[in-house]
Amino acid sequence: MTITKKRAAKFTGLLAIVVAPFLAYLLWPINTDNTLIVPDRRLLEGKKAFLAGTRPGGAGQKTNVIVLFADDLGKYDISLYGGQDVPTPHIDSLAASGVTFTDGYVTAPICSPSRAGLLTGRYQQRFGHELQPGDRYPSNRLERALIKQFVLTGDWKLNEKETYPSWASMDTQGLPQAEITFADLAKTQGYSTGAIGKWHLGHKNGFTPLERGFDYHYGFYQAFSLYVPVGTPNIVSHHHTDATDSYIWKNGRVGTGLIRRNGEILDEKDYLTERFALEAEAFIDRNKDKPFVLYVPFNAPHTPFQVPTEYYDRFSKVQDENKRIYYAMVSALDDAVGRIVKKVRENGLEEKTLIVFTSDNGGAAYTRATTNAPLKGGKLTHFEGGINVPFLMSWKGKIAPNTVYKQPVSTLDIFSTIAANIGAPLPQDRPYDGVDLVDKVNKNEAAHEALFWRSGTSKAVRKGDWKLVISGRNGKSWLYNLADDKSETTDISGRNPEKLAELQAALKDWEKGLVAPLWESPAFGELHFGNDLYVFDI
Repeated sequence: MTITKKRAAKFTGLLAIVVAPFLAYLLWPINTDNTLIVPDRRLLEGKKAFLAGTRPGGAGQKTNVIVLFADDLGKYDISLYGGQDVPTPHIDSLAASGVTFTDGYVTAPICSPSRAGLLTGRYQQRFGHELQPGDRYPSNRLERALIKQFVLTGDWKLNEKETYPSWASMDTQGLPQAEITFADLAKTQGYSTGAIGKWHLGHKNGFTPLERGFDYHYGFYQAFSLYVPVGTPNIVSHHHTDATDSYIWKNGRVGTGLIRRNGEILDEKDYLTERFALEAEAFIDRNKDKPFVLYVPFNAPHTPFQVPTEYYDRFSKVQDENKRIYYAMVSALDDAVGRIVKKVRENGLEEKTLIVFTSDNGGAAYTRATTNAPLKGGKLTHFEGGINVPFLMSWKGKIAPNTVYKQPVSTLDIFSTIAANIGAPLPQDRPYDGVDLVDKVNKNEAAHEALFWRSGTSKAVRKGDWKLVISGRNGKSWLYNLADDKSETTDISGRNPEKLAELQAALKDWEKGLVAPLWESPAFGELHFGNDLYVFDI
């Protein structure tokens, strides 16, 4: 071996000695937190006893229930509330046959926690489903650095930790198994139950729809899925630059985003919004002669933006393609709602069927296809644009047509409304936070003295017309009187110290009944409103 070769070999060896530990440090796994989330033992035993011991009530006529749940649909994305961009005649007509809630709220400004509150009738903070489950966490320090540098940029920040949940730990992130869903409740009364659409409450054993009270499921488990496979003819698409949208387009339908029927993976070609309507129609036909509860959580108009050309062509005057596709997706959603309502009517079930329509949170303003104006903020925030959503209910013969209810209600009320109107008792081993909206509407009585929100350090409370919003990460808070300032433009905490203290005390008292989040979110975000900085956990 020549001297030159010896020197090169020596240099290579020294380089390896120096580089190897550095590479080991960068690539060493950090998703090593193997903590498994286990059900609350007391509540799990209570659930088993309740479901085993509860029997159907009287032999009278059974009420059907259909819950139509949009995804990221803002209050002013539909014409019911005066929105000018998209005519939604079917949703509007459904409201005209029943009650429009002017102040309908969700329990969280983001998908999964909001669904947990809806399905259980309990503030999800009572059982730890407070934050968005982690779909992905950094697996090593190099990946974490790349995420910080290229993925979570600008107003998005990474919650840095030395260890992140392992895959086994992530598999236990879902609607806690000790919780009772309204499908579980309906089963005790002999009901057929179906879930058609987006689930987003867990995907492993013990968490899937068929294990949470539903006899039938069609849809996907993840937070999102392609509406149709890439390359499908007569489909118009629009890509966004955020991390979630990029992931969807890069990976397509994979894993929990695959379409399933009762657990079986399907090669679905139809546009999902239309397919969900078709599946709902078929479910109603199959169960028209027996009582049923049908939950239809659409994924529209959540990203990715895809729509058939027939809907896209309805908005030919809209120059902004991003908005044009969004409006078309909302229009497709409206048609789907119309089809489901028509099927109820065709089967002569209007007088036997309570129908609820609402959204999981406000519009996703970050897509720039919607703004939620005149409301402030949008999805992810506790300002009105994030939690004050379209909300209506129809039941021929039981709710007077064209009713308008102007006091605050919550998606928490849907569980209690179902229980009261299918004759099911509420479990006595846990608190419930909703009321029977049919009763409150018909008596024109207030449903709630106060409503509360918490997503980690982000919090809010509405009591009467007063609302307090808190950004705990940067120690900011805002007090509004919604009767005078529904758009939340002016913080009046300085002029109302007693009211500020009252709402702070109410929030603190509510938090005494909560538990710590069962998992942490991998990220948080920042929003600027003029000189105000709002920092939110997800």
